[in-house]
Amino acid sequence: MPQQQLTLVGFGAIGRSVLQRAARIDGLRITHIVVPQEHQAAARAAAPEGVEICAEVPAQTQLVLECAGHAALEQHVVPALARGIECAVLSIGAVAEPGMLERLEDAARRGDTQVHLLSGAIGGVDALAAARIAGLDEVRYTGRKPPASWKGTPAETAFDLASLREPTVILDGSAREAARLYPKNANVAATIALAGLGLDATRVRLVADPGVTENIHEIHVRGAFGEMDITMRGKPLEDNPKTSALTVLSALRFLGNRACTVTL
Repeated sequence: MPQQQLTLVGFGAIGRSVLQRAARIDGLRITHIVVPQEHQAAARAAAPEGVEICAEVPAQTQLVLECAGHAALEQHVVPALARGIECAVLSIGAVAEPGMLERLEDAARRGDTQVHLLSGAIGGVDALAAARIAGLDEVRYTGRKPPASWKGTPAETAFDLASLREPTVILDGSAREAARLYPKNANVAATIALAGLGLDATRVRLVADPGVTENIHEIHVRGAFGEMDITMRGKPLEDNPKTSALTVLSALRFLGNRACTVTL
């Protein structure tokens, strides 16, 4: 197979981890990293030789992996798709914004290409999407994280996170509400919703729990296929407690599949 050339959009904790680990994938080469102008000097100092730092997705790009946050979809992914560049997205919560999913679909259609919404920190997405074909009655998601993981979110102003002594529900609502209010913590909720009943019909509870040290995801699904319960205990990224390490591994699996003749 020809070598896949990849552009990373974003070079935070996720982007740096992907860059480091992707070097082990035969048939894949990261050629460019897209970051804002003010972050380019730091990115050049950290990037290996041969990787170009730029402010926009280059015209010669074959594949884009977005790991920069919600604003990057509008700024970089939508234009790239419209130009015919295949894109993979980790910031799934961004599709909770009105019209975003439609803009992604329209741009991909105009560019005659595809946008891949990666599963990120959660498992069972393939089973959930398959079960949806027969019909779903209920999809519930509970995200449970240490209080420190909710710093910098609306929960920090509503609760004294440092003083919590018992599990505290910080949100009980729809997946759309969760992804909109907690975009850096609730990408999982949006992913589950898109695979299942949609952003408005999927119920979400977010919990700050001082009794846990891991990111815990619980999914309950009921439908014509039967019932399914999944519990995952994900380790956070060392550089970013708001992000699961599995998010990086999800991206690496996608990239590995693109470079392999047999995929799973």
